[in-house]
Amino acid sequence: MKTTEIRALNVEELAKQLEESGRKLLDLRFRLETKQLVNHREARWVKKDIARLKTIIQEKKIALR
Repeated sequence: MKTTEIRALNVEELAKQLEESGRKLLDLRFRLETKQLVNHREARWVKKDIARLKTIIQEKKIALR
């Protein structure tokens, strides 16, 4: 997801996306360990998406104060 798409979401939708990304990362880690993952860079992309989501969630929480 791009940052502009993420910023358009509300906090509840962001939390849902964060949970989905966490599950996807867990699945990718299992597939990596069992040598079933074709594109090993995919895990890095998901980690960056998680970081983006967490950052924007924090920004929105600060803005609400």
